Amino acid sequence: MNRISPAIQRARPSRLPDFIAVGPPRTATTWLYEVLKGHVGLPLEKKETDFFSKHYDKGIDWYADYFRHCPPAMKIAEVCATYFASPQAPERIARHLPECRIICTFRDPVSRAYSFYRLLRRNAWTKLSFEEAAAKHRETREQNRYGFHLARWQRQFSADHVLVGLLDDLEADAQAFVDRVTAFVGIDQIVIPPARAFERVHTVETAPPSRRLVRTARNITTWMNSRRMHRTARWLRKSALGRFVYEGGRPYEPLAPEVEARIRELYRPEVEEFEALIGRDLSAWKYGKGPVASERPGKQIQAINKIQLPGQLT
Repeated sequence: MNRISPAIQRARPSRLPDFIAVGPPRTATTWLYEVLKGHVGLPLEKKETDFFSKHYDKGIDWYADYFRHCPPAMKIAEVCATYFASPQAPERIARHLPECRIICTFRDPVSRAYSFYRLLRRNAWTKLSFEEAAAKHRETREQNRYGFHLARWQRQFSADHVLVGLLDDLEADAQAFVDRVTAFVGIDQIVIPPARAFERVHTVETAPPSRRLVRTARNITTWMNSRRMHRTARWLRKSALGRFVYEGGRPYEPLAPEVEARIRELYRPEVEEFEALIGRDLSAWKYGKGPVASERPGKQIQAINKIQLPGQLT
């Protein structure tokens, strides 16, 4: 394939996303990102720019640069889980992209919280136990306020411009799930091979051996990403050394049933609010349906890359 010269890329008018998948994290956003590749224009060399949540001060032209390479005939999109619970993201996106369509993906909140906890531990962002993090870690709690934040997105963009997708539906029928997405954003159908329907991306199954090593590696990759050295940062993360630093420790234990029960009770009011908003029975989210510890909920599900896409949408 011929590469587009930098001069031609600079000459192209600025383009911004037609739709954004906003998460929350660990709800199969990475899986959706991989499915959309090649069918829509995505940020250059980076899944999440975090522009509307963390880098808004850099200006809209900084954001638009991530899409200058995109073919003119393609819809433009971003998949960025940090936007979901951001206090500022909905209004900022609406300011620049008033017609933008929003995709919100959701997962059993206990399963999502445990998956996110593993990510926190992998990146040395917490030393709390899971039960403590589920109750006290602000980001973990805030991201599980499904009803509250979904209502904000619907108020900002109108309900018909916000698609709700459940991991349960993805696992039950991946093709139907993706068909809803493509119809919603107005692109041609994407046929999902059987193997892709069961693959999981970004699974986190083992803890890091040293928090100090993780913090050092994280500082290095943060510095690289701040200078848009995204390809080098990804190579470092996926190298044998990177895998050891982040994943070379002990496997995570299954979530104890009594812990699961207490956390389901903690999150039940949030689930009930979400149930009422979307008009679906989510009893399994409130009362459980079995172990949630495994990143691979079914025997058919295979991790393709030891860094997660929870058993559903990430």
